[in-house]
Amino acid sequence: MRKINFITSALLLCCLCSFSQQTPAKKQSESITITGATIHIGDGTIIDNGIVIFENGKIQAVADATTSKIALKGKIIDASGKHIYPGFIGANTNLGLVEVDAVNASNDQREMGSMIPHVRSLVAYNAESKVVESMRPNGILIAQVSPNGGRFSGTSSIMQLDAWNWQDAAIKKDDGIYLNWPNSFSRGRWWLGEPRGLKPNRNYSKQVNDIMTFVIESKAYLNGSRTNLNIPFEALEGLFDGSQKLYVNVNDEKGITDAVNFAIQNGIKMVVVGGYQAHTVSGLLKSNNIPVLIDHTHSLPATSDHDYDLPYKNPKLLADAGVLVGIHTGNNSNFQTRNLPFYAGQVVGQGMSKEDALKLITLNVAQILGVDTMLGSIEVGKSATLFVSKGDALDMRGNQLTHAFIDGREISLETHQTELWRRYSQKYQQD
Repeated sequence: MRKINFITSALLLCCLCSFSQQTPAKKQSESITITGATIHIGDGTIIDNGIVIFENGKIQAVADATTSKIALKGKIIDASGKHIYPGFIGANTNLGLVEVDAVNASNDQREMGSMIPHVRSLVAYNAESKVVESMRPNGILIAQVSPNGGRFSGTSSIMQLDAWNWQDAAIKKDDGIYLNWPNSFSRGRWWLGEPRGLKPNRNYSKQVNDIMTFVIESKAYLNGSRTNLNIPFEALEGLFDGSQKLYVNVNDEKGITDAVNFAIQNGIKMVVVGGYQAHTVSGLLKSNNIPVLIDHTHSLPATSDHDYDLPYKNPKLLADAGVLVGIHTGNNSNFQTRNLPFYAGQVVGQGMSKEDALKLITLNVAQILGVDTMLGSIEVGKSATLFVSKGDALDMRGNQLTHAFIDGREISLETHQTELWRRYSQKYQQD
């Protein structure tokens, strides 16, 4: 987050957007029953002809219509031939923090400094973002909004994507702290005449030591009298008492190993984010119950000696090794989040079942983020955050939403893109 007043930033964002977001839906006022659809629970199971009933924002019943005589309640939605899915969850996004990458005034994802764990992405979240609005028609209804930059970047928060402001949007405030682990290798600076290939990072040990020193000093401060307030040190308290997780952006094998040992040594609950080479240390991750938010599958291999399809099959390699894995879309590319279901669909092509691939963006991610008692699957007692699709939501041909709900509120699926589609479809019909 840049050094700019949040109020001024919000005003600038309003000027950048010629149209405001769709009005957030009102609180659920009557029971809703959806019938006839194939229900994808999110935990790997399917009900072919199902009934879902929810009221007051909570799921009250999930049943098989062919065997159950459950009474239908309230508003009835006939979804025969369609599919019901739990709302998809985008992890490690900058949704609501960046509107237009090329416009600095709309880019609020990072603050100046290196050790800044006290920076809160939450308060910079723009609920009026047109980018946020464009996620919902593809089924992305929940997002973990995280900061970027520095070594300790700040805290992330989990938001629902149909809100008046960040206070309404917040599901879980300050759920974790993001850390950018140093790279053990660096690329040559070709503009200075250096070879383009990878070479050992000569500053790696010092950079890791800086992290260790900061953590040790913060522990000493927190165990002391705290006479002189140190806000960055105060921000780490949640890591030591277990109320927060440490999300570590790290991709190489050595970096992942060192980061895991660092977390174990300090008694910190850790999540690997990125994890390009995590499959090479899957045993270490599994034995220490460390989950991975793997980078999106539609990318190229990092080096010329890697399998050409390694990014495609990475999630399955980890899942087969027994590691809890979810897919994230990358903090630096918020527009990619709308393609989240298709990244999961890509893993189906690598041999994973569709229901297991679905877990990569629903229940698995909810477990990693610590919100699985509320979200991630269609189960009695959980939030009625779900949607109805005409077809397979992991395939862009079938991902056509007809209804979507967040906490039982039926939300708008209209966006600037759908308005343009209607406008120009009429033009070509006239032609």
